Amino acid sequence: MTRMTTFAAAALLALPGVAHAAGGDLATLPESLEMQVGTGDNGFGIEPNEFQMRTGQAYRMTIQAVGWHECNWEAPSFFKNTWIRKIEAGGMEIKVAYLYELEMDMDGEVEVFFVPIRPGTYSFGCRGLEDRGMTGTFVVE
Repeated sequence: MTRMTTFAAAALLALPGVAHAAGGDLATLPESLEMQVGTGDNGFGIEPNEFQMRTGQAYRMTIQAVGWHECNWEAPSFFKNTWIRKIEAGGMEIKVAYLYELEMDMDGEVEVFFVPIRPGTYSFGCRGLEDRGMTGTFVVE
């Protein structure tokens, strides 16, 4: 009986995703997400403008500024309900407890590593440019 239980447990752990779904280090195996700010002919687009996420899943979001308009990208409600592991930009790794805003002047890239901790629908966008289409939502289940 003990041999059969050990065999069954080993078989379950060998299945992809089973060990990860059972818990463990929330910072490992982040799912990659990409966002571009400043897209479109007029440079006032954000693509994509909606992201579906799960609580407890680690994410690595790459945000690229590709337009010619300055953008003060904010997602305050989202980041109040998220654990931020680190931010990488310009060859630097930045450890913060809370992210308020990312200011993007022109071309550039930043990576934000995080884990959503509370379900909800959260808006993001470029402050002052929301009426021009520079908004979106994070949907966390």
